[in-house]
Amino acid sequence: MGNDKSYWYLDVINVLLLMLIFFFSGAVISSQIILNGEIVYVPDITGKTIEQARTELKKRDLGLVVSGFQFSNEVPKNRIITQYPAPGSRIKVNQSISVIISSGSESVLVPNFVGKSLEEAVSLMRRIGLNRGLLSQIHSPRYPAGRIIAQFPSPDTEVERNSQVNFLVSQGESEPTFLMPDFIGKNVDRVVTFMKKAGFKVEDIRYVYYPGLEKGVIIKQSPPGGYPIQKRNPIHLEVSR
Repeated sequence: MGNDKSYWYLDVINVLLLMLIFFFSGAVISSQIILNGEIVYVPDITGKTIEQARTELKKRDLGLVVSGFQFSNEVPKNRIITQYPAPGSRIKVNQSISVIISSGSESVLVPNFVGKSLEEAVSLMRRIGLNRGLLSQIHSPRYPAGRIIAQFPSPDTEVERNSQVNFLVSQGESEPTFLMPDFIGKNVDRVVTFMKKAGFKVEDIRYVYYPGLEKGVIIKQSPPGGYPIQKRNPIHLEVSR
């Protein structure tokens, strides 16, 4: 009878030990599951740069995914406009927050291009999102050649991004125009001396054999006699040899 009680106590103890083992094993497994599926609150990262947002999310074991870009007149360029999930949402760790990034304002203020070179203007327009439109040129003593005299739209006008800006560009001071003299049949040495003293460019003299003419007589000329010419225009002569 005494032996039966001992066995009974042993059975009870064994059952209790097994229950404790199962309890602690279950607790360890449950804690691992809870840790692996830890829930955190989503912070508000709107208005932040991508770098600032990544730093903030990393503290909560969350990632960041850029899902798109859009224009915004309220949110500065390269800052977050919207996020999903929304701030305050509860999600598991190791998830990513999807964001929309601002491309900046959809409208642009036209700078003052007057007095700048065309190359400077085009470079600036590319940076702020404008395109070069129509280009007209006139002579102007006020502006050196290649400088912008006028523009449309005018400075500080608000326009849509990728709009065109038209320019009026200086060709420099207008040069006087002369009528080309007729040099056919005249002595080349005298003509060249006269033209160079007057500031013209005699750039090319070709000598060819021409029957019946003495040496040094002008046979052909370019531009021809009576043609409008400026001092910067080159003059070509063909001369007998």
